[in-house]
Amino acid sequence: MHAVSGGELRRFNIDPITGVRYWHDIDFVGDRIRWHRLDVITPAGATGQAAPLPVYVYYHGGGWTSGDKASLTKYCAAQAAGGVVVVNVNYRMAPHFHLGHVLEDANAALAWVKENVGDYGGDPQRIVLGGDSAGGQIAALMAAATFQPELARHHAIKPAVDVGHVRGLVQHCSIVDFSVFFDRGFVMSLNFIRMLLPQDEPDQGDVQGGKDKAKTSSKQRRFRLREAARFMSPIEWLDSRCPPVFISTSERDFFYASNMNFIKRLDEHGVPVDSLVYGWDNANTEHTWQQNFRYPESQEVYRRLQSFITKVTA
Repeated sequence: MHAVSGGELRRFNIDPITGVRYWHDIDFVGDRIRWHRLDVITPAGATGQAAPLPVYVYYHGGGWTSGDKASLTKYCAAQAAGGVVVVNVNYRMAPHFHLGHVLEDANAALAWVKENVGDYGGDPQRIVLGGDSAGGQIAALMAAATFQPELARHHAIKPAVDVGHVRGLVQHCSIVDFSVFFDRGFVMSLNFIRMLLPQDEPDQGDVQGGKDKAKTSSKQRRFRLREAARFMSPIEWLDSRCPPVFISTSERDFFYASNMNFIKRLDEHGVPVDSLVYGWDNANTEHTWQQNFRYPESQEVYRRLQSFITKVTA
């Protein structure tokens, strides 16, 4: 597993937030591996509340190949301090595992939440899913799987939570529209899509041998890869059943166009959207800037996010 560096951990978690309680490295599968660990962060005294609190489940980013929940500890603690039970999740990653494995882990974490979050003062019927970058894609696909059976079947998952219990979706610089991978000059190559496919699933027309294989055109291979990417791309699975969405992005983000496409599609389906979009002049808004608590732009995200969670889980 690729962990974040010590320097990153110190930078993102300097001056830890007090007034909250931390439970680290809970094994949500029971196989004792690092990928299958989650943290729970709650307001102090959450278990003594007369009514359970909303639950915010977060998946870290890292291009599906790196990252760790530890770098998001302060971000998650900031939300817990606002009156939310936060679950910060690890999962298996590429290239040793494909997207189906990632979503299997994301769903297993939700199954744990459904069965156990009440012990921490959380309400399993008022869940908000969120993530940054690749983690945002994971969160969005998990939300879509609750109301799109075809998507759930494709990835061989049975959603652990009911569609009505996912009250909101949070997207920070997320990879939500895979069509941008096919744009000329895009910062990430199509190998990221290939990497997420099961090894025995053809993406280049390799089902034929010899001369027939050589005849498979580049155009055909690209078409087949687009078809495979459809099941990875949250924007393809939107409809009016999608829960309200909070999106933060900026013109400095690699996935700015992806996020703006997502906002437009949500509007077309009549899904409530709360967006925070920064221009190029905001130098502190590089990809996944939200992790760095010191930035005023990050603090504005946290304020808006707390308001969003309160509203959608009321």
